Amino acid sequence: MNKTLLSSLLLPLSLAGCVSIGAKPPASLLSLSAEAAPAMGATARGKLNDALTVLEPTAAAKLAVLRVPVQIDETRVAYLKKTMWVERPSRQFQHLLAETLRARGNRIVTENDAGTRGPRLSGRLLDMGYDARTKSVVVGFEATRESPGGAIETKRFGGSVAGIDPDAHDIAPALNQAANDVARQVADWVG
Repeated sequence: MNKTLLSSLLLPLSLAGCVSIGAKPPASLLSLSAEAAPAMGATARGKLNDALTVLEPTAAAKLAVLRVPVQIDETRVAYLKKTMWVERPSRQFQHLLAETLRARGNRIVTENDAGTRGPRLSGRLLDMGYDARTKSVVVGFEATRESPGGAIETKRFGGSVAGIDPDAHDIAPALNQAANDVARQVADWVG
């Protein structure tokens, strides 16, 4: 067999060990789960004009990524190593908030539904990460409630869990707890 032909056949095989397709998966992926949610099989009825629409909140730049932010001091932010969100934090918080509101059973709750004419709940996710200064996880959300008549009201909500080590195994459940606390506060405000 020709040396050139043999080399051309072996080259792709030798390079296969050097090529990596896709990034190495992180050691853990974080997600939020609602502590309060309607039971399976639960139904809800209402009028289109009364349905509450929960929109995905905007997010501070440090949260517009799949990494978990760590606030080092007033001006420096890092990201938790080997840990990522399964989905944007703002999108996960939207789902969590909608589930918490649905669990109240007061009304129909939709997400990003352009066909509804009822009240809308939106806002800005201010924080959802770890604060190294206080060894705590923090969640901050500024909610905006808009009624069909055009009246707008805003309110800031926050939740935290202190005494948390900077490790994904400790941070993940604490973030879920703080996010659920904020969602309950918002649900109480919305009514």
